[in-house]
Amino acid sequence: MGSKEYRYNTFPSGFPSFGGEGKSERQKIFSILPCTVSQLLSATEHNDSFFVRDVKINQVSVVGLNRKAEWTETNVVYSVDDMTGPPLDVKLWLNIENDDLNNCTIPSGSYIKVVGSLHSFKQYRFLIAFSIRPVKDLNEITSHMLEVIQAHLLSDAGSYSRIKNKSMTSTAINTSYANDPATAGFTANQRKVFYLIKNCHLAEGITLQRLKTLLEYLSPYDIRSCLQFLINEGHIFSTIDENHFKSTYG
Repeated sequence: MGSKEYRYNTFPSGFPSFGGEGKSERQKIFSILPCTVSQLLSATEHNDSFFVRDVKINQVSVVGLNRKAEWTETNVVYSVDDMTGPPLDVKLWLNIENDDLNNCTIPSGSYIKVVGSLHSFKQYRFLIAFSIRPVKDLNEITSHMLEVIQAHLLSDAGSYSRIKNKSMTSTAINTSYANDPATAGFTANQRKVFYLIKNCHLAEGITLQRLKTLLEYLSPYDIRSCLQFLINEGHIFSTIDENHFKSTYG
């Protein structure tokens, strides 16, 4: 097939747009994320989305050996093996009118690069391919693995930065008020909630939503438990409604 690259033109159930639409979500969405097969097979699935660590994946690229190909009238399913886990099936939809099916075969045992999106059906995971092409230069295999490492080091750096900032905030609160008699007997979480409320100088007090934002590492249940304790002990009270709180210490 030479250097020809195959792209599907028909996708019955619809396909997400391909390209770099910049998005600043909490989990950054990469337009194309270099991955290994094992990362895709172990990716976390939530609400029809997949996450490699805390990175939401949209399009992914994989490089590996083509172990086999199974043909139907409308698609071909390749089995891609990059030696990091079990082979991953890759489905390429065919345009019967335009594709020369006699010239679309990728030989078994040859390396290919796939760009596509991850899907699952009853715990069966597979890629829907946007493009598949043969790898002619074996240096591209090494290059892909380096891209995988780089992408996930960048992800780790972002995660480390968030964790470090949370840790510094928590340490500052605990250090500043550890010796305050008003918080004697408080747990660390109760102390954090109390001083966020006390340091809010709005007439209506701080909102529950603001507390959840500032204490995102605590569950809503933990925050509610702390609030209930502080109310029962007379340290805080609700103001204009049950979701605004103010300290009794002014």
